[in-house]
Amino acid sequence: MKGNIYIIGFMGTGKTTVSRLLAEQTGFELVDTDQEIAGQQKKSINEIFESQGEGYFRNLETELLRELGTVRGKIVSCGGGMVLREENVRLMKESGVVVLLTACSRTIFSRVCQGTDRPVLNKNMSVEYVEELLEKRRPYYERAGEVIITTDDRTPEEISGEINKILKNGKISFDF
Repeated sequence: MKGNIYIIGFMGTGKTTVSRLLAEQTGFELVDTDQEIAGQQKKSINEIFESQGEGYFRNLETELLRELGTVRGKIVSCGGGMVLREENVRLMKESGVVVLLTACSRTIFSRVCQGTDRPVLNKNMSVEYVEELLEKRRPYYERAGEVIITTDDRTPEEISGEINKILKNGKISFDF
């Protein structure tokens, strides 16, 4: 039974903010996978990447998704690389609805350029690199997303409202 809503997308597409608003609108509990993993490991995501590597971090993501697949009523804000593993996509689709947030590379860059908490961008902060990485990941996102919403030039409130409306109108199969 599909009981969770998974919000996926490239960094800077609005996953965290939209997920928080959607949790408020639906009454579902919010789970931010990066925050959850950082809390469990007692390290920042950057520290996990630096000390144990990306593979270790991706294993932690998969384990968390397995746990989330056993519960219902969660809005899950997923890390940007969550969809890189086919197993993760399968786990999300089996236990919930996968909503993909998209944005163009310039929008993404403008949203993330001031941050220092993006391990895959730490040494490559440029529009060109964002565009290159986005193009590499696009097929993974598009394969995983069951609902696709563009976030360019839209407020988080508009986006979360659209997702909520889609869910309530039954345009996708979901059990409240």
